[in-house]
Amino acid sequence: MRTLFPDPVRDVVEDVSRREVLAALEIVDTGDDSDFDRLTRLASRLMDTEFALITLVDENRQWAKSRIGPDELQELAIEHSFCAHALAALEADYIVVPDLTRDQRFAHHPMVVGPPGLRFYAGAPIIVRGQRLGTLCVLDRQADRPVNEAELAQLVDLAGMAATLIELKDEARVRARTAAELMREEWRHALTLEAGKVGSWVWDVRSDDVSCNDTFRRMHGLHETGAISFEAVLATVDTADLARVREAIGAAFETGVDYAAEMRIAETRRWVSVRGRVYQRDASGKPLIMMGASLDVTESRESAERMRLLLRELNHRVKNTLAVIQSIARQTIGRNPEPQEFLATFSGRLRTLSDAHTLLADQDWEGVHLHDVIAGQLGPDFLTKPDRANVVGEDILLPADHALGLGLILHELTTNAHLHGAWSGEEGVVNISWEVRAGPERGLHLTWKETGGPAVAASPPQGLGTRLIERSLSKVIDSRVDLAFEADGVRADIWMPLPA
Repeated sequence: MRTLFPDPVRDVVEDVSRREVLAALEIVDTGDDSDFDRLTRLASRLMDTEFALITLVDENRQWAKSRIGPDELQELAIEHSFCAHALAALEADYIVVPDLTRDQRFAHHPMVVGPPGLRFYAGAPIIVRGQRLGTLCVLDRQADRPVNEAELAQLVDLAGMAATLIELKDEARVRARTAAELMREEWRHALTLEAGKVGSWVWDVRSDDVSCNDTFRRMHGLHETGAISFEAVLATVDTADLARVREAIGAAFETGVDYAAEMRIAETRRWVSVRGRVYQRDASGKPLIMMGASLDVTESRESAERMRLLLRELNHRVKNTLAVIQSIARQTIGRNPEPQEFLATFSGRLRTLSDAHTLLADQDWEGVHLHDVIAGQLGPDFLTKPDRANVVGEDILLPADHALGLGLILHELTTNAHLHGAWSGEEGVVNISWEVRAGPERGLHLTWKETGGPAVAASPPQGLGTRLIERSLSKVIDSRVDLAFEADGVRADIWMPLPA
């Protein structure tokens, strides 16, 4: 049926530019609107007609944005559109069809030959952005209604008002959508800053007022609501950092460099890193607006400080460890001049030292538990599945140097027990017990006692490393080891001071 349209009507209806404007307005199939209804009522009264419509015409149909008349007039297939012909009358401001039955374009129209029996039509195009999108029209069941030029001119004016109303409502819709998008973007931005614990701020330099988010207020310990001055912000800064902060602001004002500073908050002692920039200046170059962000960097600074302390501690430990290794080497080579004997003995002692270092590294050099030190010599199951060893004592945390020293002492005692002492036979047992005592000799008191092994000579055997235990390690860890070579087995009483 669309092909039955005269070419001028078909060309207007199918014009791509017209359809794009209509689609962009997003008005077709929208709900009732009292503003458009006022125009249709006014047109109906003005022309003294029974029916009035504000229509929009797309490539498939004629649809009524506002309607006075039966439901059948709400939507018509494009081939039955009265208004499409009004749009095609490019040289006329309106069209009038006094009697639809006498016009060959409409004589066989279903709404002319059938209900509601339309006879009269007058319509003026609604032109938006240079495109004829629809009409404001009036219809009646009485033919040849008397109309004059003044009434038709008013009909054209009402169609112009409908066009203006469409544009105004579209602008309002676009503004509302833009505002909603901006609000959503602002919320996303705010949530991002909150999630990242970033304080954002804008400083009006002339008024000294600061606009900021809640994170910034909490960061500086400021009240949750109300106006904030920049001087009030600076008042929260530790006095030791205030001069540096003011100097950084002055440099940003004078040279245009970014404002960057780190400061402590006086009340909380937390560190805050701030960056800002002057975004607006007056004609003379004086700053008007500065914007920036603040970030709590307390954890990162503390982490860096811990790393510096750890490196200093590591340097100290390395020096101590080298001293221990030198002592071990001197003592070992003195008692084991043969290269193979020296290598075997020295390697065992170095492995013990290495194992202790590994334990310390796993604990960030904060110390090692005594049970772990003992497990390094007796095996991990020394408590649940002892192999001729009785260990009694509560687990405690030993400082790094003490763990290294005690590990070496236990290594020497264990090695001797296997070679010459309780574990060199089938029946011997080693008893290890300790306690932490208070008083003048506050510290760890540990006893190593062997029983059931071969008889012990009153003088120390050659392989024991006695001088290493009694003298060399005490220089590093300030310990004391008393060795006794009792008839039924070696006894070692070990004392190590512990920090308060």
